Amino acid sequence: MRTSLVALAGALSIFFVTACGPAVDLSTSLQVEAVSSGWFDAGIVAGTNKVVPSASFRLKNASDQRLTMLQVNALFRRVGDQDEWGSAFVTAAGSSGLAPGAASAITVKSPTGYTGAESGAEMLANSHFVDARVDLFARYGSAQWMRIGGYPITRRLVGR
Repeated sequence: MRTSLVALAGALSIFFVTACGPAVDLSTSLQVEAVSSGWFDAGIVAGTNKVVPSASFRLKNASDQRLTMLQVNALFRRVGDQDEWGSAFVTAAGSSGLAPGAASAITVKSPTGYTGAESGAEMLANSHFVDARVDLFARYGSAQWMRIGGYPITRRLVGR
């Protein structure tokens, strides 16, 4: 019985050491490239036109290790407001990982936006329109979330 417990403990420790993988500093190992943003025309929702903030970017693995289970959380906020307005969560690299030097193209959209009877272009031109920004956070494996950038949402419509 005691031998079984020792073997089980050894197997579990090997599992946890290999599952966690090596520590990676995302502040130096992950680069955000080619950021573009705008307001996505989400079409007609409940009888009104809807636009939502959107950001597209590439995440490049600048480390010498394959990054598996790389996740991104995008927090959208209206300019002048610290409260979260909307968010988007994506897996940038799953179990297959992101190889050293490779990049992953990502687009995130907030589920929350503006609705109105006018077209998307007219909403963006409205004098009461409040701009937005997006803060990007990344996490590798089970590590803590790390802020990897903050970007304004450009006041322009982006394709459907």
